[in-house]
Amino acid sequence: MKLWEGRFDAPTAKNADIFNDSLPFDKKLWAVDITASLAHAAMLGCCGIISGEEAKDICDGLSSIAEDINCGKLEIEGAEDIHSFVENELVKRIGDTGKKLHTARSRNDQVATDFRLYVRGSFDNLKDSLKNLIEALVQKATEGLKAIMPGYTHLRKAQPMCAGHFFNAYAEMFLRDLDRADDSRRRCNIMPLGSGALAGTSYPIDRNITCELLEFDGPCANSLDGVSDRDFVAEYLFDASLTMAHLSRLCEDLILYTTEEFGYFEIADEYSTGSSIMPQKKNPDIPELIRGKTGRVYGHLFALLTTIKALPLAYDKDLQEDKEGFFDAEKQVINCLDIMAEMLGAITFDTARMAKAAESEFCCATDVADYLAKKGVPFRTAHAITGKIVRSCIEKGTTLQKMKYEDYAAFAPQFGEDITAIVKAKACAQARNSFGGASPSSVKENIKSIQKRLRQYR
Repeated sequence: MKLWEGRFDAPTAKNADIFNDSLPFDKKLWAVDITASLAHAAMLGCCGIISGEEAKDICDGLSSIAEDINCGKLEIEGAEDIHSFVENELVKRIGDTGKKLHTARSRNDQVATDFRLYVRGSFDNLKDSLKNLIEALVQKATEGLKAIMPGYTHLRKAQPMCAGHFFNAYAEMFLRDLDRADDSRRRCNIMPLGSGALAGTSYPIDRNITCELLEFDGPCANSLDGVSDRDFVAEYLFDASLTMAHLSRLCEDLILYTTEEFGYFEIADEYSTGSSIMPQKKNPDIPELIRGKTGRVYGHLFALLTTIKALPLAYDKDLQEDKEGFFDAEKQVINCLDIMAEMLGAITFDTARMAKAAESEFCCATDVADYLAKKGVPFRTAHAITGKIVRSCIEKGTTLQKMKYEDYAAFAPQFGEDITAIVKAKACAQARNSFGGASPSSVKENIKSIQKRLRQYR
């Protein structure tokens, strides 16, 4: 039975029913729908809108429905949406008293409340997965404290750095994602229940009772906004999209750094695949899939933004389109975060190859210029002198590390014998000990800072 069919003389056309129904996907909301209905029934009883006995019968009936769904005794089917299913089942079990559950409530504020409850839990799950990934990155950063690798700009070798600096950079990105999800959850945690269809209700309800029972921070201040707001869905999808962007960047680096051309890291066999024709292949399918799924999550964000961009107040059926994309985005981002955390735990370093790469292609050239600047040479002059040294090395087929003190002194009298030690990759990395820098000591402090900030979300 449809909740609204009393107005109509003819039944809905079969194809219209199929097109209109949302049960195939919104049945995921069954638990939050029952939770919200339990709170609503309790409030109705407390306010004397229904009797205490009726409230108890409704709550007992709802609890029995939840138990039967949970254990598989009750299949969710035969209704246009999960809200109709629960109410129809309740009436089957307790009779006409079940029909009183919808007193002082519209399906509009019911849907909005259920979905907020669900999305609130989704934010909590997102935060948990982000925390796990950050912990995995911090563990890798700790393992990389004694390893030196090249850092890049424009995808060209730039300067040597502690390998832990690389993993901390991503930990910082995901910490921002965690903070963003935490902040978005706060805005999500406002209760629409009591807004009615759009204008509130004439019944003497107490919205503070349902707020407390459902652990909302407070009721929405405007009933018109309460039933039509889907900002919380858009915020989740945006947060998920930015998280996926950060995951995609990490994937790209891992794909590059695990190639034979780079060879800094290796993905464990358990998280790699092979080729059906080339027996030598070890492919990074997991990071490639994550990188590919990023566009999928972006698509759900843009779909929702397009859906809500010109909706008149208050509720419109267009808003039924807020769920399928959300459910898929939620699944994708959690799966991607979780598998990335697992895969990172099994990644190993080739420290010798990283160290060798950190001294190639003149990665230590900046330190030569800095050396001269610290001796009183204006930095721009020091930069030009170092450029000439690099050009000379290229022409002679040598490197900064192979040059002798006398070779350096031929370019500027300020060079001392210690210059040959300065241009070692390890020395260059260790020298960058400014706050937030790439030296092992700075990276160690960054790890402590990340761990401290992470603890506030436990």
